[in-house]
Amino acid sequence: MLVFVYNADSGLFNALGDIARRVFSPHAYPCNLCGLTYSIFGMRREWTQFLLTLYSPYEFLHRDEFEERYGIEGEPLPAIFVNDGEKLSVWITASEIDSCKNLDNLKRMIMDRLSIPAD
Repeated sequence: MLVFVYNADSGLFNALGDIARRVFSPHAYPCNLCGLTYSIFGMRREWTQFLLTLYSPYEFLHRDEFEERYGIEGEPLPAIFVNDGEKLSVWITASEIDSCKNLDNLKRMIMDRLSIPAD
């Protein structure tokens, strides 16, 4: 299973603060995974359609949810982990996600790691 972890905490007030930061200071926003996959109106349609093509189950967690569920703190986020049922390993690092300049870059990185040919 792929575990996508945002560098943001869950909850309504955190979400509202994140939206404000993305609108008023997008370059200072600490979660490129959020910035690439969400607009201020919700998850991008292109991203939701891409997720339907994955050959792997996945889940999305906020930083606080990830720490609570897996007991891991201090891992640079955002990141994508792989959970093989016994252990959780970093699959795509925060620096790799941060290097993605657009959603297509992120999708290509995921497809390459999963060995899915491009359309």
